[in-house]
Amino acid sequence: MGAALVSAIVPVPQAAVERGYSLFLYPRIQFVMTTASNLVPFAWLDVLLIAGLAAWIGLFVRDLRAQTGLAATGRALLRGVVWLSAVYLAFLSLWGLNYRRVPLAEKLVTERNDLQSAARRVGRLTVVRVNALHSASAASRSQALGPELSEGIAAAVADLHLDPPVVGRPKRTVLNFYFQRAGVDGMTDPFFLETLVADDVLPFERPFVVAHEWSHLAGIADEGDANFVGWLACLRGSPADQYSGWLFLFGELMRAVGRSDREALQAALDPGPRSDLSAIRDRLARHVNPRVSVAGWRVYDSYLKANRVEAGSASYFGVVQLVLTTEFRGDWHPRLRP
Repeated sequence: MGAALVSAIVPVPQAAVERGYSLFLYPRIQFVMTTASNLVPFAWLDVLLIAGLAAWIGLFVRDLRAQTGLAATGRALLRGVVWLSAVYLAFLSLWGLNYRRVPLAEKLVTERNDLQSAARRVGRLTVVRVNALHSASAASRSQALGPELSEGIAAAVADLHLDPPVVGRPKRTVLNFYFQRAGVDGMTDPFFLETLVADDVLPFERPFVVAHEWSHLAGIADEGDANFVGWLACLRGSPADQYSGWLFLFGELMRAVGRSDREALQAALDPGPRSDLSAIRDRLARHVNPRVSVAGWRVYDSYLKANRVEAGSASYFGVVQLVLTTEFRGDWHPRLRP
């Protein structure tokens, strides 16, 4: 318990985490864990959750038979704290220390743009791209992902001078019911380094959702940074991958522009992309439970802040800031600081 507490509160310089863990140790851990977890179709996280809960309940029942209820409860609570401390240390060692690495905003060359003007400019480009890509994307949509997306994530992280990850095979999880009710599209298992995707994600959403999770496998923990890298990966993939990335960015940009600009951009969409955005809204309306969603995102916000992500769940929207302010070479290759 003491080791977990010290690990949680003692500050470690970001540069030291970047060099010693994120760039050196973590890629080796990720290669082993994801390669192994890819060998089976089920999620090892499900096994961990079910086995851990069953073991805790079984030991609690044993204690109830041997001791008074108060003593058994105290023993079970202490056991839970010890187990959770061990889980936290495993989390930090296998993936979680990436939250403490140098953020992308400090690695990229940025420009001092007028954000509203930049959002309108990129918004118009995004409309052009989704309109142009929709037909080619629709012709090749399926739940299966082609090799272009894994090549895309390798190219995107190479631009950032990072090792390409072993990509995880997208898996179902027993958490799927919660994912759908909370509006969660996917998750990276931080213990076995697996890629988990909600069942109701639509085919044209799937490439970006998976690319986002593969960004986490590459050691990009911050959600806004992972959105940015996932978007770059899609741009380097097939037409279906590119469409998924641009459609995601369109939705994010709608939060960054004023009402008149938002209406103008939406009006410029062709019927195909407009229909796809409507299908996403319908999916969320059918499955998301507002109370579960609000509670779940509050918990996740606390989780991120506990892992030193100051923006909490709002970090997801940092992708817009990165897209609008990063200086790119041709074909969306970000420039890195020397």
